[in-house]
Amino acid sequence: MLVERSMHPGYLSNAYVIADEEGGTAVFVDSGAPMEPLLAAVERWGATPVAVLRTHAHGDHVEHEDELGVQVVMGDFEAGGLRVEALPTPGHSDDGLSFVVNGELCFSGDTLFKDAVGGTRDDFAAVKQSVMDVLMALPPETRVLPGHTDETTIGREWEENPFVRVWRGVDSEGTEAVRVAGEAATLIVWSPDYDGKGKAWVRFPDGRDAIVGGSRVERL
Repeated sequence: MLVERSMHPGYLSNAYVIADEEGGTAVFVDSGAPMEPLLAAVERWGATPVAVLRTHAHGDHVEHEDELGVQVVMGDFEAGGLRVEALPTPGHSDDGLSFVVNGELCFSGDTLFKDAVGGTRDDFAAVKQSVMDVLMALPPETRVLPGHTDETTIGREWEENPFVRVWRGVDSEGTEAVRVAGEAATLIVWSPDYDGKGKAWVRFPDGRDAIVGGSRVERL
């Protein structure tokens, strides 16, 4: 398969185009980054784009969707030599999907990143299930092309992602007292994140768990 990525300079959101072969069939994945590099790749390959796969409907992932002139796909899909399986991965957003293409590439949207997972204040359990029961069940060699910044693999995240390691029971939960938007909490996990500000799993005194951007965490 042929793969090209574009990244928005502000949002750091990725958009992709993939093709089965030169002169073949292409599909876009999300559209929240400059599309010019992707359109240039399509022309260079001599491929025909037929669809855009939408991982979720947040603005930084659908910004140019209406400009592409192809159908929007939110489910399983097959065209040319591309076989796309849509995996429901809610949590960061209710409509979250991850797309596995030809059993080799996983476009994980905002569910799984290198060293981090998708943020949520309201549905921690769904994020955990999407990551651990759905994505971590993929073969370890599967390439993960996330909705923001760097590529990774399932195997790398199984071994090194701080959230996954705690969920696996390999590492212990943290106990550091912090404040989140002025509210007392315990810092369970701190990880790097694509924006350089970190990502935190926190637990509030009433037992609520949340995954929030590091900039929202005040370390005491």
